[in-house]
Amino acid sequence: MQVLQVQLEVGPDPAEVGRARRWARSRLAGSGIGDDEPLAETLILLISELVTNAVVHTGCPAVLRMLLGGPGVRVEVADSSDRPPSPRHADGEDTGGRGLELVVGLADRWGWQREGAGKRVWCEVDRAAKPDGRASAGPGEDFAHSREPRVYL
Repeated sequence: MQVLQVQLEVGPDPAEVGRARRWARSRLAGSGIGDDEPLAETLILLISELVTNAVVHTGCPAVLRMLLGGPGVRVEVADSSDRPPSPRHADGEDTGGRGLELVVGLADRWGWQREGAGKRVWCEVDRAAKPDGRASAGPGEDFAHSREPRVYL
C-alpha cells in the first residue's frame, strides 16, 4: 500500500489552528476518510491539540505532517523549540491543560523526539476499529500505552 505524506506550514498564531483543522479535513476526505467517520473526528481533535500546543506553548512556527495510506494515520507536528512536551493535569474549571491527556487517551501511540534544534511530536491512530468505535492496537500491542511508532514505507 502506498503512503501519502502531506504537510502544512503553520504560523505562530492561535488562529492557525482552525486553518490546520480545515486543511486536515480536506486531506483526510481526499484519502477516503469522510468527515462523519469517527476516525476523522479523532484525527481532527488530535491535530487541533498538537498544533495548539506547538503554537501556544512555543510561540514558534510549526510544520504539520500527515502520513496517510498505511495501517493507520500518523500525525506529526515539528517546531523549533527544544522544550519537550510536558503533560499537565487540569483541575475542574481549568480551560487549558488537557491537550496531551487527550492525545494519550485517543491515540494508539504517541511520542516525541528531538529534531535538529527543535522537536517533533507525533501520534498514530490505527484504521481498524473495535466494536465500541475506538481504534484498535495491533496484535501484541497495549492500546492505551503503546509508544512504538509503526514503520511507514
